[in-house]
Amino acid sequence: MTRQIALTEQMRASLAKSPEAHKYGHGHALVLSGGAGQGGAARLAARAALRVGAGLVTIAAPTASFYEQAAQLTAVMLTALPDSYSLRGLLQDDRVNALCLGPGLGQKRAAEMVPAALWGARATVLDADALTAFEDDPDRLFTQTHDKVVLTPHLGEFRRLFPDLAETLGAGPDATQSKLDATSAAAKRAGCTVLLKGAETTIATPDGETALHCAAGARAAPWLATAGAGDVLAGIITGLMARGLSPFEAACTGAWLHVEAARTFGPGLIAEDLPETLPHVFRDIGL
Repeated sequence: MTRQIALTEQMRASLAKSPEAHKYGHGHALVLSGGAGQGGAARLAARAALRVGAGLVTIAAPTASFYEQAAQLTAVMLTALPDSYSLRGLLQDDRVNALCLGPGLGQKRAAEMVPAALWGARATVLDADALTAFEDDPDRLFTQTHDKVVLTPHLGEFRRLFPDLAETLGAGPDATQSKLDATSAAAKRAGCTVLLKGAETTIATPDGETALHCAAGARAAPWLATAGAGDVLAGIITGLMARGLSPFEAACTGAWLHVEAARTFGPGLIAEDLPETLPHVFRDIGL
């Protein structure tokens, strides 16, 4: 049975923080960034991870963009990451418990960094360039993914990784079911949770659990059609997994928060507004 995503007491409880908890009790998220002039997407994801409650968030930047990132960051920390060998070194610290790769990463850097990240067996969100980098050989990605991974493609990225499944996406009254079926098949093939973005966002796990979040009708959020909104969603999910939510629960909760933040802010929304609106959402739901 497909879960219809809505705010529940369980979701509210998972977002709350205990007054006795230490920052490391809420996890340490690592967001990888790309080269010079490409750091904005990583900053959006990192800010979202921090706003959703991750205890610490660090951007890992190549040398070419290190000082550019340093000029933009305050609460988000920064570390140098020249190559995949260095990433494996960072993952020797068990406190780094969630990773986000893809936003603004660049396909060449993604092709190098994704295998090292998956080697670390951490909770991991793969988005944008971390997906497109494997379009010529998706199985090279799927043989490395594990059950702590969430893929967050939009329809174009989904077509690149799952071209045969994309062909099954229908229209009309059967569109939602065909999207759920395709997402479920993709999750089984990839061996991890898949979130297929859209006005109707579908989420599935390899063992057949599915969920649907509908941002239409009373919950329409057309202002999410703006550059960087998907990077924020990737960061929200990463932050929730850093806090200990399972990949499926993080994806479901993240999809709800993403739309709720957009609806709370309203017309004129740009991606930078989404993380800053999360505190208003939290107050509205009584946290």
